Amino acid sequence: MKEIKDSGAGLKLSRRLSALAERVPHGARFADIGTDHALLPVYLALEGKIGFAVAGDINAGPVDAARRQVAEAGLEEQISVRLGDGMAVLQPGEVDTVAIAGMGGSLMARILEQAGERLEGVRTLVLSPHVAEDAVRRWLSEHRFALNDELLLEEDGIIYTLMRARLADSEEEAKAADSRLYDERLLAPALERVSRALLYEMGPLLLRSPNEDFYRKWEQEIAKRERVILQLKHAVAPEAAEKAREWEQDVKEIREVLACLRAEKRSSN
Repeated sequence: MKEIKDSGAGLKLSRRLSALAERVPHGARFADIGTDHALLPVYLALEGKIGFAVAGDINAGPVDAARRQVAEAGLEEQISVRLGDGMAVLQPGEVDTVAIAGMGGSLMARILEQAGERLEGVRTLVLSPHVAEDAVRRWLSEHRFALNDELLLEEDGIIYTLMRARLADSEEEAKAADSRLYDERLLAPALERVSRALLYEMGPLLLRSPNEDFYRKWEQEIAKRERVILQLKHAVAPEAAEKAREWEQDVKEIREVLACLRAEKRSSN
């Protein structure tokens, strides 16, 4: 792991973990699911940003490493390291902020879906899926969590997606927030035909303020999808041709969105 940020206590975080740390509310009762070496909760505790943390991981090796990290920092009373699957390491109402990073979006959404009553009391989610971000945004939209921050961050040649979402106080508030978030009229005027599925994929907040990392990420995604299309066109299975046409339509829509956003940027300069 590339470590570039140094806390007062000497613990260093990568740029991505630093960005996740910045999105954790001050005074949070915090859980880091898939904690690996517990760098994030240890850093936050040393910085005085959290009062309590659970560091959970499904694998015994990382849990042992996390316990050593916590012990070396003298934080055994503040950070509870637990072995378990997903949010099964938590008790209902135990924390108000949960971070999950370093896994695919489909798995992340499944962990959140299976959490059940363990999500009680959780108001803030800080998430960084490395693929299938649409699965996470869809889950948030369906469970009263409104996105209020999205960031793309490049580290070691990889562009990571970071999200923060806040639980709405009521179903009515959640619906209003979701409507504002995915209202195409608030995007560039030329993007009025963007499908909800594509908004889930590309990120409603990222689409509102695309930067060079955004364009680079989606040019890379187009290239990946075109390679898949080529493979499908050489496949003999009858359903492959239909799948290729679906992927070609997806690529066409993404290209149209990127072209519209670039045109909008030029006209505003």
